[in-house]
Amino acid sequence: MLNHQSFQLCAAAADSAVDGETASSSSAAISRGIARHSVGGATLLDAGVAVTGSLDAGLLMSRVCLGDLADVGFALEDADRFASDVAVTVRSDSPVAACLGGQYAGWPVSVDKYFAMGSGPMRLARGREEMLQALDLSERPERVAGVLESTELPSAEVISAIAEQCQIAPDRLALMIAPAGSLAGTVQVVARSVETSLHKLHTLGFDVRTVFSAYGVAPLPPPARPDDVVGGIGRTNDAILYGGRVTLWVDADQAAVDAVADSVPSTASRDHGRPFASIFKDYGYDFYQVDPHLFSPAVVSIVNRRSGLTRRCGAIQTDVLRTSFGT
Repeated sequence: MLNHQSFQLCAAAADSAVDGETASSSSAAISRGIARHSVGGATLLDAGVAVTGSLDAGLLMSRVCLGDLADVGFALEDADRFASDVAVTVRSDSPVAACLGGQYAGWPVSVDKYFAMGSGPMRLARGREEMLQALDLSERPERVAGVLESTELPSAEVISAIAEQCQIAPDRLALMIAPAGSLAGTVQVVARSVETSLHKLHTLGFDVRTVFSAYGVAPLPPPARPDDVVGGIGRTNDAILYGGRVTLWVDADQAAVDAVADSVPSTASRDHGRPFASIFKDYGYDFYQVDPHLFSPAVVSIVNRRSGLTRRCGAIQTDVLRTSFGT
């Protein structure tokens, strides 16, 4: 089960961390970018709210999101083309379960005035998303793990609400948290290149269960200023929208591939062509006003095992990346 694997990752990280309430700024755990908290009985690993965060913490968050069903890492990038020397890579031979069952941020966690975007296998335990139901993705785990994207640590009331929806006791819940503008948060969002392509395919009516392997890469932007929430969201989105490249291996009718190939990349969106922060501002910071077809990689290649043909669509936009990243 994805939840079991992700919970084990969190438990191992918690064992090597120090208490976030008592740790000094010089402690080894803080320097690694993770601080452990116990909130409402649950284990909470802070990777960017009250700590600086780290690359390793970002990789761990990504693995937790993916139920440890994907390899996530870093690679050298062409800075002249992608405005960054570093890229985040993701590879999976169980891409639908890992990315749509785990990684997709499909749970808006809202309790009183607290808000966070929830992702990871805990969504499978909650089981309320239409996409999960359509793909027959669910779990009834004994322990649950997930990731929160937020600038604030959750209260005991928030933890209780999450545990209740997952149908487990709070002491069987483990969460990692970081804002998108932190280093760890930036890594874990940019690691969603494959996920965005699969979600786009699903919304286009393509049977994503025919996708059996996937690889994605996107440039790692510099984290935004700590007080610039929109900037953090914008840069991480732009990394995928204008610099992400994904290859999907499928076993499907070629006609089904040809029917959607041109519509998968972000270039198919009416909002494509400007930094996401500018688009977001023009829509009054309302995500639901942004064209949903925008949220996908810049370039998507679909390799069809059945036909032996490959369809590659989309384009990199270096100018937008440079403007967004401030390079």
